[in-house]
Amino acid sequence: MQVLGTGIDLVENDRMRETLSRWADRFKNRVFHPSEQAYCDGKADPASHYAARFAVKEAVTKAIGTGIGPHISWLDMEVIRNTETGAPSVRFGPQVAQMISDRRIHEVLVSLSHTRNYAVAHALLIGN
Repeated sequence: MQVLGTGIDLVENDRMRETLSRWADRFKNRVFHPSEQAYCDGKADPASHYAARFAVKEAVTKAIGTGIGPHISWLDMEVIRNTETGAPSVRFGPQVAQMISDRRIHEVLVSLSHTRNYAVAHALLIGN
């Protein structure tokens, strides 16, 4: 097993807050799955949680090498939490899952963190 890719992204929480205020459901529905929206909206500071999930999606597509665009859209990925540990991971739609498999990526590890001002995420692709 070896590292096949790595990606990182940093998002300003205030910028996410402004985006959510300006575009509301239009932005949320374009970028986040209903389960992600429910999770974030249930938090005391939803913007920091949206920012973290946005950063995860950016970090993953940077690690894969495509970025968000014609090969991977925002909704092709869903940030989920392990119910036992709370650790974040990513669930992919069928086309992206096939792309990952074709590239011999066996695991996509993600880590995220947020403070009052920023959210950061890192993605690591493991395979052979």
